Amino acid sequence: MATSHLVSSFFFFLTSLLLLLPSSHSTPFGGRTAPATVPPSDVDLLEFPLNLEYLEAEFFLFGALGHGLDVYAPNLTAGGPPPIGARKGNLDLITRDIIEQFAWQEVGHVKAIKNSVKGFPRPQLDLSAATFAKVINDAFGRPLSPPFDPYANGINYLIACYLIPYVGLTGYVGANPKLQGPGSRQLLAGLLAVESGQDAVIRALLYERAMVTVRPYGITVAEFTNRISVLRNKLGSAGIKDEGLLVPRVLGAEGRVRGNVLAGDELSLGYGRTPEEILRIVYGGGNESAPGGFYPKGARGRIAESHLAHM
Repeated sequence: MATSHLVSSFFFFLTSLLLLLPSSHSTPFGGRTAPATVPPSDVDLLEFPLNLEYLEAEFFLFGALGHGLDVYAPNLTAGGPPPIGARKGNLDLITRDIIEQFAWQEVGHVKAIKNSVKGFPRPQLDLSAATFAKVINDAFGRPLSPPFDPYANGINYLIACYLIPYVGLTGYVGANPKLQGPGSRQLLAGLLAVESGQDAVIRALLYERAMVTVRPYGITVAEFTNRISVLRNKLGSAGIKDEGLLVPRVLGAEGRVRGNVLAGDELSLGYGRTPEEILRIVYGGGNESAPGGFYPKGARGRIAESHLAHM
């Protein structure tokens, strides 16, 4: 398959490029020190994404390796409770390899943020199959039978991955113009670059299988992504900031294509979201003041907790 060859060539190119990079990983900036000071106005904006980075780190570590931060980087949890329901995925070799790479990248992201701002302990996360199944049911407006299980196989896991890095990267795009310090912007740019890469890989792998029917539901991969994107737009309550793998031609790049391996606005620029929009999505109910979904006790940090105070 031509797309398979393209994806394989892409991974080979990335691997070759990585071999040319410096081997030192002593700091989160590839040898450059973290910002000495962060302007007070930037602290909350840099701490908020730690909620998403914890979520991604745990989901990817468990999915690939069967254990999370409590085993591989317990110092990063700061005593926060272990995630609920996370487990190892039944993944094919290439998917497992990619997800393990993502997992260690997310460990680095948590370190990078905590090296720049104080941060907070890991929030209570619910990564159980039931939580993912509820998102999928909400996306389709009906319960699927059997309930969707993200850990059952590689296709299901990649569909579940579609739920996660993209939300975080839109938050980085949204935060960028609000940051004041050059060190803050450097950190955000580094995080956004890798999060966007992760999302691109996930979408490319799913795009290759866009017309594959997900068993036993009789629903294509493309339809799963489209429904999930529609749901996130609805929950975010801020217009179209999410697009599936196949779109009407008028929404494709320059109005010329239906394929949508990368999501972008009318100029193919990344969409941005506010912390409030993100909370509405990850809580699963469209309300930034009502915890639920992946954060049954709410997200942490001043921004998230300021909304919890309104409960």
